[in-house]
Amino acid sequence: QVQLVESGGGWVQTGGSLRLSCTASGTIFSIRTMVWYRQAPGNQRESGNQRELVARISSGGSTNYADSVKGRFTISRDNAKNTVYLQMNSLKPEDTGVYYCAIYRSASWGQGTQVTVSS
Repeated sequence: QVQLVESGGGWVQTGGSLRLSCTASGTIFSIRTMVWYRQAPGNQRESGNQRELVARISSGGSTNYADSVKGRFTISRDNAKNTVYLQMNSLKPEDTGVYYCAIYRSASWGQGTQVTVSS
């Protein structure tokens, strides 16, 4: 059974930084492409309130980012610790939301961690 456990969310002022962590178990972590998604505040049942793919890292370490976070966020991984990280710098209020880690193109998701950026 795959488990993904996120941590590191919290409250921060505009311009601040946070580092999210996601530790995986029950899977061969080193071969997985890992992703971070986020969901903005609001009614999750409303259409259009989609989860945004924020960053992706392949098993080989190649990375991709949403345009909205390029230059500010960095995704990384430590295969020895079965952990993927998301370093978030220069945070903006629009970065507020619940951040989820997941195995790319799978049904394996974490429970999410709240990030709140105040202006």
